[in-house]
Formats: sequence, structure tokens, C-alpha cells
Amino acid sequence: MTLVEFVPPTPHPLWTLCRQMGINDVIVKVNPSLTGLDDPWKLATLKKIVDGLAAAGLRVVGLEGDPFDMAPIKEYGSAERGEMEAQAAAREATLAHYRELLESMAALGIKLLCYNFMVGAGWSRTGVREGRGGAKATCFRKADYDRAFAAAGGSATLKLDKDHVWANYAHFITSVLPTAERLGVRMGLHPDDPCLPDLGGFARILETVDDYDRAYSIYPSPSNAVTYCQANFKLMGADLIETAKHFGTRIAFIHVRDVEGDKTDFTELFHDQGTTDQFALMRTYKELGLDVPVRGDHVPEMEGDRRITEDCIPGYFTMGRLFANGYLKALLKGTGNA
Repeated sequence: MTLVEFVPPTPHPLWTLCRQMGINDVIVKVNPSLTGLDDPWKLATLKKIVDGLAAAGLRVVGLEGDPFDMAPIKEYGSAERGEMEAQAAAREATLAHYRELLESMAALGIKLLCYNFMVGAGWSRTGVREGRGGAKATCFRKADYDRAFAAAGGSATLKLDKDHVWANYAHFITSVLPTAERLGVRMGLHPDDPCLPDLGGFARILETVDDYDRAYSIYPSPSNAVTYCQANFKLMGADLIETAKHFGTRIAFIHVRDVEGDKTDFTELFHDQGTTDQFALMRTYKELGLDVPVRGDHVPEMEGDRRITEDCIPGYFTMGRLFANGYLKALLKGTGNA
């Protein structure tokens, strides 16, 4: 397996730190809100991002997250989106952009796309809690989320129910997977985070292992793959080792992290904390013959972090990543995965 890091798409201290840690392969999110560049699906735009990282000694091996506004696909049929004819046109235009993105990725040798189908709200946290040594650990508490959602005028009536979201997902995956399959790009589906029945007024559909099997059955293909985000599957109540064996080579990407609590109230931990036997999981990946990118995910904010990056998304500060990557390098080497 290859240890990778999820880096900002524009110059950042983490770029140099990656090289100093011996991490040369990286994952990026290319959404215009992060890059300042329009049309990320176009080859010239994506190449500009990739070339910038290459000049810093880093090779882009995968993309992660929504590359542009996916609401026309994910929220198709919701009341706010106007007449169905206009919604259908917007959806098909967005799908065409997605297919062009896959073509551009393949032209640049990028063969992994970590995506999700979280409708409305993406991955969500409600705050931070004091962790080990006073570190600030990201957390989620459903009661706090619901209270804030109601205060902002949110309704208990769902804009889209599960059947509708499943239909949107089926339309999406059958529209883009043939292109990914032809190009040899693997699309690793990330779990809903948190894995709740609904959030922010929209149903969620990827909250169990059975849901993953249903998603795969819509279009069985090596390109229809899994992002094995360990903590999400733990919060589903799944046995992580048995679930990894269940997915086997469908796993295209691994996010290593751990949590304490349950899916309605949890706190994210340092990578050496928690009840997950990370060593046993790494041995399992080795036994399965997985040779895929693996990265640490969601780290607490540590002392001095804001001197490196004054403003950052909680969970993605820098110091905790240095600790996580040292821990992961040892795990990978100790289990014969490096």
C-alpha cells in the first residue's frame, strides 16, 4: 500500500512537510472554491493543478470530494430546484462535466476518485471537544445539529426521501461508471458521514454495509469501488476486519481514523487512541492483497497548529497529521504493507 496525504490544491506548508516525511503521492480536492479555477473538469484546468504540485515534488494520484457543485445530480427532484425540465437539463449538463473530468483524470494518469453521495449537507461536525493533553478534537452530536438546523428554519419534512435519493444515485452511477470503467479509473464510494437515516432535510442512503452492496449491485464493476473509511464503518456497528474481508478487492482507498461514541454522538481521536486494532486491520489488508492508497483522516488540532495555518477546517490542521503519518508509516512497515 502507498501512504498518501490529502493536501490543499494551492501552495501550503504541508506540501514541503510531505516531502520531508517521505510522502510523495497526494490526493487533492479540485473544487473551484479551493483552487480559484473554474471548470475543473477541463483537462487544462486539472493539468494546471497537477503541474503546480508536480513542481513541488508531489504526484497527484487521486481526487477526493465533490469536484464542483453536485446539487443538480444529488438534489434532483427537490422542491427548491424549479421546474423538472430545467432540473433535468442541469443534471445532464453536470453529468457531462463529470464524465469529462474522468477523461481528464485518465489523460493525466490519475486513476482514483473518492466520491460520496451525501445530499444537502456533506460530512458534518458540530464542534470540538477537549482531547488528550488539551488537543481540540472534532465531534458530532445529533441533538446539537438538529437544534441548529431548526433554528435556521429547517423543516422536519424531508425534501427527498430514501427512494428518491437511491433513484438519483442509480442515475448518477449508471451515467458515469461506463466512462470510468473504460478509462480504468476506480471510483471509491465514501460512506455517509455521519451515517444517519437523514441529515439537513435530506435522506441518506449509505449507512450500512448492505447499502454498499446495493450500490454495487446497480453497476457491478471493478471501477465501482469502496473508500474504506474505518471510523464510519465502525459507527455503522460493523466488524472492521470482517467487513474488510467482505469487500476484499472492491476496496480502492483506505481512510484510517478512529472515534469513540456512537453515530449520534461521537468524538474523533488521535490515531493511536481508540478501541480499533489498527495493527490487525493492516495485517488483514495485507492478507487481502490490497495495494491501494491509504491516508490518515481527521486529526485533532494541536498546540502550535494556528502558527502554521491560522484558519483551517477542523480535523485538517497540520501538526496532528505529522503525528498520524509517523504512526501510519510504522503500521505499514510493521505489517509488511510498505
